Amino acid sequence: MKFFYTLGLGILGLCLLCPVYTYATHVRAGEITTRRLSPTSLTYEITLTAYFDEQNGRLASDGQGFVPFCFGDGTTQEVPRSVRQPIGFGSSLNIYRVTHTFSGPGTYTIGVQIINRNENTKNLPPASASISFYVSTTIVINPALQINSTPVMLNPPLDSARVGQRFCHNPAAFDIDGDSLAYRLSVPKDAPGNPCISRNYPNYQNPTQYSRTSESGGPASFSINASTGELCWDAPGEEGQYNFAFIVEEWRNGVLIGEITRDMQIIVVDQPNRRPQIQPLAELCVEAGTLINQTITATDPDGHRVIITAFGGPFNTGPDNQPLPNGQLVPPAYARLLNGGIVQNQPAQATFSWQTNCNQLRDEPYDITLKVTDVPPRPIAGLVSFQTLRIRLIGPAVQGLTARPTAQASRRAVLLNWQAYTCGAQGTQLIVYRKEGCDPDNIPPCTTGAPPGYVEVARLPQSATTYTDTAALRRGIGYAYRIVARYPGANGGFSVASTQQCLELPLLAPVITQVTVDSTGSPTSRPAGQITVRWSRPLGLQPGDLGGPYQYRLLRAEGLTGTAFTPVATINTSLAPGAADTVFVDRTAGLNTQAQAYRYQLEFYYTSNGQLTRLDATEPASSVRLSVTAGQRQLSLSWQASVPWSNQNQTHRIYRSRTGPNGPFNLIAEVAVQGPASFTFVDTGSDTFAQDGLSSGPLSADSSYCYRVLTRGRYADARLAGFGLLENYSQIQCASPIDSTRPCAPALRVDSLDCASLSPESLCNQTSFVNRLTWQLQAAPNCDVGVVRYRIYYARYEQDELRRLDSVAAPGALYEHGGLSTVAGCYQVSAVSRRGLESALSNRVCVDACPALVLPNVFTPNGDGKNDVFAPLRCARFVESVELEVFNRWGARVYRGSGAVLSWDGRSSSGEELSSGLYYYQVRVRYAVVDRNAPPQVLKGWVQLIRDGVSMR
Repeated sequence: MKFFYTLGLGILGLCLLCPVYTYATHVRAGEITTRRLSPTSLTYEITLTAYFDEQNGRLASDGQGFVPFCFGDGTTQEVPRSVRQPIGFGSSLNIYRVTHTFSGPGTYTIGVQIINRNENTKNLPPASASISFYVSTTIVINPALQINSTPVMLNPPLDSARVGQRFCHNPAAFDIDGDSLAYRLSVPKDAPGNPCISRNYPNYQNPTQYSRTSESGGPASFSINASTGELCWDAPGEEGQYNFAFIVEEWRNGVLIGEITRDMQIIVVDQPNRRPQIQPLAELCVEAGTLINQTITATDPDGHRVIITAFGGPFNTGPDNQPLPNGQLVPPAYARLLNGGIVQNQPAQATFSWQTNCNQLRDEPYDITLKVTDVPPRPIAGLVSFQTLRIRLIGPAVQGLTARPTAQASRRAVLLNWQAYTCGAQGTQLIVYRKEGCDPDNIPPCTTGAPPGYVEVARLPQSATTYTDTAALRRGIGYAYRIVARYPGANGGFSVASTQQCLELPLLAPVITQVTVDSTGSPTSRPAGQITVRWSRPLGLQPGDLGGPYQYRLLRAEGLTGTAFTPVATINTSLAPGAADTVFVDRTAGLNTQAQAYRYQLEFYYTSNGQLTRLDATEPASSVRLSVTAGQRQLSLSWQASVPWSNQNQTHRIYRSRTGPNGPFNLIAEVAVQGPASFTFVDTGSDTFAQDGLSSGPLSADSSYCYRVLTRGRYADARLAGFGLLENYSQIQCASPIDSTRPCAPALRVDSLDCASLSPESLCNQTSFVNRLTWQLQAAPNCDVGVVRYRIYYARYEQDELRRLDSVAAPGALYEHGGLSTVAGCYQVSAVSRRGLESALSNRVCVDACPALVLPNVFTPNGDGKNDVFAPLRCARFVESVELEVFNRWGARVYRGSGAVLSWDGRSSSGEELSSGLYYYQVRVRYAVVDRNAPPQVLKGWVQLIRDGVSMR
């Protein structure tokens, strides 16, 4: 069954902290809490705790016998008042409680509207008495949450504050389930029109609008501590009545599972009084069963007497200072505040006394909210201050843990025993943890759960006092064990870990000392694969301990962690010193060291009653497996092995061959291995070991490089230190680097015409042209000079995209682009490497033509073959098209024609011969230049047409 632990404030104390005057009518504060009644049904007890103004709202309070509950599932109910209790100076505590069954899992917001708030609340303008009061609570019903209840707020929401002084309030929220609580500010709500639909009151004014500067001189503030729930206003600037709201969030395993809104009211007075103080307290951490006696000291700067009160889960009283109803209690009451709740001269003291027990264990700490109220002379209002005493209650460690080696079903085992564990509620489990190695037993105080490095191996009922661990234990390895209690419930938490128990399993079996690859090959290759395996004689086996003859059986499995072992050799031995019976060269059929690693295990047999009987087997040990990954002008090596010794904290050697798998291999590097990520090496071509010859040089993508790695290791067990350094070679692995380096880009030059130096006769009658391209490779640090070909790109016009025209084999650096009707065009060149990578394009070079056109001023179309047409003088250059218009002396157009050349025979457009005389012309000429959009040249002039048999020479 689940219970609520709460603490209330004595009626006397609560009365003293109320102001000496109150305002009128009705609701001052309140909140809704819920409690699930059974884990097998969805029935909840829902409680509204409301605080009414009885001085000026007595009639409204009298009439508030029922309030409507909205359950968030579409149903409502009028709920009667079950408690109406005066709490002094015009206020009452009112409780409305109902049970409600929800239809299924989901998220439900339970709300209550009461009409109306009391009047004269300054920050709820224009008239707070006309505003309805609304609070809500949201719960999540989820089978995974099991039984769950909302937190309860143990400190009533009615306090006094003084103008100019920092005011703080703490709701003393407590969650019986041990869920985490978080706090945030909200806004008072009303529910106009529909009691089930609320809104933030639109005219709410933040208290900082009625503030002075803070006590420290900084800007005014109004905030809530998200962890402790302490709400502070620093500092009120006007006396009067104020309401504000905040939300308590309930979290479990990082998931929000509910929230409660508290709407509260304070009275700010402007009187000569300073708030009292509680001496700060450090967080406590104690084991369950400890008696806590914590002294609390309070003072008042004005010398007034004070009252010390406390709220928190370890108390069994509610806000009315009365015991909680049956079903919410954990009898007996187990915490008291000695000398609390009475008026004392200051410095005043009270003792928080709590006899803790194992039923109270949980993961979340307990927060004890301490409150001090001063008692000034009337009519001055009392002021309050808060402190939080945080207590972590942890479970004691399992006692009497022992560990000893044993055997179970012919398997190695460790037998654990411990004393019966009695702490924790029903459902407490004991978790057995194990790790390899035995470190000093240094756990920081107040640390629960298993220390780092331990892994869970078993989970047992609380009643268990023994456990046998048989899970893949290895000879010669030290093991440490601890036991931790896990308490029931989602937030039950863990106990302190037991003292660790360390042991090593005794060595009776041989120990493998080497698995090295002698040659790399497959069943069809030459040489074939070969692995040498070495081992020790049985350790700890004394002459006469067991009967002979003896036998070794060597087993092999494929892969680094293979377990499908099959026999590869049987070796009879007499255990005679010096006998060559602890080595085996594996060259059996099917061995493929090129494709995979192999794992070996050795069994040792003795003779019992004439039968060979297995004594034990070694820990399996694999060959070293090397892999090589190609990178940019480099090769990355990584290797691994599954062996019973440690290859950590050793220097491994890297060997490389530039001539193939048959070597020779040069030592090029040593790698200091410190952790799993250190079994790597990146080869960029260097070689720093001169003893066997230096083989440094860049790695080429056109070559293959072969590697093998020599690993080094030692057994961690001091009993095996005599085996010294264990060296093993990997297989040979070959690879080629990649090279995505682009070739260096060429710098291009194109021979072009010098238009200024051309004579009128230059290029006369030439119709075919050649452009001559030359270039030079521009070497740079990050480009490849190994070029095998150059590509030529060309575009006729500068506006066009260049397209591949041709290519030239390296090392040529000349290209002649011939058969052109004009020299105009644009060029670029790129370089291509052996791997087909192309460089960036060279600079873009555009060349242009040198156009020219000169017209005569007389021609004689008389058929004598001389000057019969009106055509350009000398040599026109790079003319692409011509348009001619001819006009007589009166401005009438007599001829119009166009073509690739200019040639007018003196006839009109209709073909009639024109008479001799002076004619005017306009010529539009387009030239074959590099600019596609170049405008035409317009030539205007006159020409004398002469017939009558005159010949022009």
